[in-house]
Amino acid sequence: MTTELILLNISGPDKSGITASLTDILARYEAKILDIGQADIHHTLSLGILIKTDSDRSGNILKEILFKTRDLQVQVSFDIVSEEAYNEWVGRQGKGRYIVTMLGREITARQISEVARIISEQGLNIETITRLTGRMPLDEEQQPLTKGCIEMSVRGTPADREQMQADFMRLASELNFDISLQEDNMYRRSRRLICFDMDSTLIRTEVIDELADRAGVGAEVRAITESAMRGEIDFQESFTRRVALLKGLDVNVMKDIAENLPITEGVERMMTVLKRSGYKTAILSGGFTYFGEYLKKRFGFDYVYANELEVGEDGKLTGRYLGDIVDGRRKKELLRLIAQVENIDIAQTIAVGDGANDLPMLSTAGLGIAFHAKPKVKAEASQSISTIGIDGVLYFLGFKDSYI
Repeated sequence: MTTELILLNISGPDKSGITASLTDILARYEAKILDIGQADIHHTLSLGILIKTDSDRSGNILKEILFKTRDLQVQVSFDIVSEEAYNEWVGRQGKGRYIVTMLGREITARQISEVARIISEQGLNIETITRLTGRMPLDEEQQPLTKGCIEMSVRGTPADREQMQADFMRLASELNFDISLQEDNMYRRSRRLICFDMDSTLIRTEVIDELADRAGVGAEVRAITESAMRGEIDFQESFTRRVALLKGLDVNVMKDIAENLPITEGVERMMTVLKRSGYKTAILSGGFTYFGEYLKKRFGFDYVYANELEVGEDGKLTGRYLGDIVDGRRKKELLRLIAQVENIDIAQTIAVGDGANDLPMLSTAGLGIAFHAKPKVKAEASQSISTIGIDGVLYFLGFKDSYI
């Protein structure tokens, strides 16, 4: 008696009971299921079942499956799989697996085509494609802040991973979408700590610029800020010079600024999901503690580390700060410290930021994401989000709209 490997491909209008009916037939004939996969696209079923059965039973199995699919009003096709082909497939299971996430206001056929081409050129195979976002509206002009995201599970070992990453980033810039390449390992599925820069990341401004406007030195401070964010001057030097320009500003203006901060798109949604999912969250900012504490109270962050402005007895800023400056080096140290306190492996951490002073923590975290970042930062970061709000981070973590 010989055995046969048969691949069943079932497609058609999806309805309740199809999988149960077909696997019941397989169970009655004691067929062994070697692999199974099912997807539903707009109420259309695609179901694949690879079975192993004795040759004297296969004819009856296929006959009953054919009759049953006709009753269920779906189509079925049968393919014989050789043992050589099956063993080759099993051999691929030991190879690496990567997750490629494509994200933007919309995902186009051109974007998918070019990403798939790069994957193929690297000798990899796309095994599954999953849509993480809700269905796109037909009238996009009525909903301008839509999001599109698909996740590809890719099997194999890239011929040149660094080149693949570089090609992805170049393509994303050319076609206006975001892309993430992550190894699909245990750490990707068990992230536990996420640390954020504050200014131009959680909020759409630099707080020191807002303070400078109130002090009448906005132009001078902004010039220093931009130079620091581009990495042209040392952050500590730029920070000291900017704080000195705030001397004499009444401390009461900070309350008004805090209550009118322009919050980045997606912060509330992101924080709601992260807290519900048990993530620890931190603000590591080169800005000021007062504003970090305001965001902590409003959105529920667990930690805030930022800079403390010195206030004189007259209730005015002295132009000095207290303690050590939270610069790039300090952010990196704080990321490691919080992970240690929370007993979290550094590979389970995420860092999100936009400026040159965020690069040390972005490169240290298990997943570093440059968010609407300066060119220098985006060029050095392995992942970036530039097309949608900060809740795009959730898709890089594998969250789906359907269970958000």
